[in-house]
Order: sequence, then C-alpha cells, then structure tokens
Amino acid sequence: MPEIDLNLLTALDMLLAEASVARAARRLGLSASAMSRTLARLREATGDPLLVRAGRDMVLTPTAQKIRERTRTALDEARAVLRPSHAEPDLATLRRTFTIRANDGFVEAFGAPLIAAVTAVAPQVCLRFAPKPEKSPAHLRDGSADLEIGVPGEMGPEVRLQALFRDRFVGGVRKGHPLECEGEISAGRYVAFGHVVASRHESAHGPVDRALAASGLQRTIVAIVPSFPAALAVARSSDLIALVPASFIGAHVGHRGHDSGIACNSVCAFELPVATERITVSQMWHPRLEVDPVHRWLRQLVLSVCRREAPPP
Repeated sequence: MPEIDLNLLTALDMLLAEASVARAARRLGLSASAMSRTLARLREATGDPLLVRAGRDMVLTPTAQKIRERTRTALDEARAVLRPSHAEPDLATLRRTFTIRANDGFVEAFGAPLIAAVTAVAPQVCLRFAPKPEKSPAHLRDGSADLEIGVPGEMGPEVRLQALFRDRFVGGVRKGHPLECEGEISAGRYVAFGHVVASRHESAHGPVDRALAASGLQRTIVAIVPSFPAALAVARSSDLIALVPASFIGAHVGHRGHDSGIACNSVCAFELPVATERITVSQMWHPRLEVDPVHRWLRQLVLSVCRREAPPP
C-alpha cells in the first residue's frame, strides 16, 4: 500500500470546517495557493471533489459532509496518542479560553461565581460566554464551543451531558404590583393581568398555558422578548407578569413562597398558581474532550458552582 501523508488529515479537517480555501489557509498559516494544492491532493486521495463552487461560495459535497465528523474524531484521536496521558495540568500557569454557549439568564445567575471560581485557581484562563440562539450540536462538533449549558434537545447521540441542577419557572412582578400586595395568588388572579414571556420562537405558549387550560383558564400574552433579563426588565417597569426560571430571578430579587412574605426589592417573585414540571439544566460537550484533563476540571467546576448557587428545586 502507498504510504499515506497524515498531514493531510489536519488540512482536510480545516477545509471541511471552514468550507473555504482562503479561510482554511489563514487558520493553518499557509498561502492560498499552498492550500489549493493541498485540496488537489485531498481530492486525489479521496476520489471526491470535497468542495465545489456554489455561486460566489464553496459548499461541501455529500461525501465531505459524511466524513466531516469522522475526520475531526480521527484527528483528535491522533493528537491524543501523542499527548501525555497522565499529565496533570498546571492550572496556575494555564493560558486558555473556554467558550461556553449559554443563555443570558444563566450568565446573569451563575456567571460571576463561576468566573470567580475559575480565576481563583487558574488566573490566566478566560471564559467566553457565547449566545445560544438555537439548540444545535454544530458548535460542539466543530470545536467553536467547549460547553453548552441548557435543557438538552436534539443534540445528537454522541454528545455527552451531565445534569447540573433542577429548575422551575416562577412569576415576577414589580414591587407594588397588586399581586404583591393583596392576598393569595390564585390562578384566576394570575390570568387577570397581562404577561411578558421570553421565547426564541413565534409561539410563546408552553406548560403554564397547558396547566391553566386544564382549569379552563387562559392568560393573555401581550409581549414576547428574546431573553429572561428582558422579560424581567419589562415587568419591572409595568404591570405585566414575567415568567422566568427560579435560578435566574433568585440572583436578583427576594422570593415569595406560598406562606412567606415578600422581600423588599424592585421586583418580587412568587410561585405559580398551577403545577408545572421541573426542568433539568445540563452541561453538554463533545466526546473528543471527554478525557482532556483541563476540560474535565472545567466541567467539575461548573457542576460544583451550579449546585451551590442554584435554588432548591
């Protein structure tokens, strides 16, 4: 068998990730002409064009799409073979940026204590919190994100996950709102006011609406905003009721239980008058990082901070 140039694997991985000769060349520190020659060698080796012109851009062929994940996995395995298997990281001198995809509510609730926990032992590590407009395994697969925080969806069978804490939704209103001042918050009083909800989709109805419908009730949603902080900001300046996770609102306001009073603050929280299922918030990562000692350290830190800071379920 002819000898295979394994250096082509790195170039193939970059070309499939970028779908661009020019961008792949920049990331590998090569000239565009050198990368073009490498692409020609890869086409000869695989028997497939890999990248084809589509207007002004280039797109992956079906074969390229099929082998993209296998290429990344093979490259990671090759690197792991050449990496010391039991070397413990020197966290005090570690220089690394971790990208964590999470919504604004998580960052506001857990960002500060997580950053403090990281910098206490690894002062040169940077945490980059990236927005998460959709649930997708693509960022974990292509390496542009190290962790994703949220409720697991269709993330793919290979994605690893670990439950961080159990959460629930609560209502949030401004201080002085009639719901704060006057007696028990019944389902009837709850639906008597307008509501603001956070949703990335056109439909903002969910478990709360289904629970209300079972009692023959329906709330009026008058505003849909893109994030929980935005929903709380609207409620703070209006008579609308915001629906937000307890983990988020607990970092900002006092909490009213069924028998407890209301803490003095610009916003107060209350338990919903209908029963809804708890939600499990998890951290997710790609299996290529499973045994990475630094990534394992980060995952353990995220777990300990979330379980310490999260409200009781």
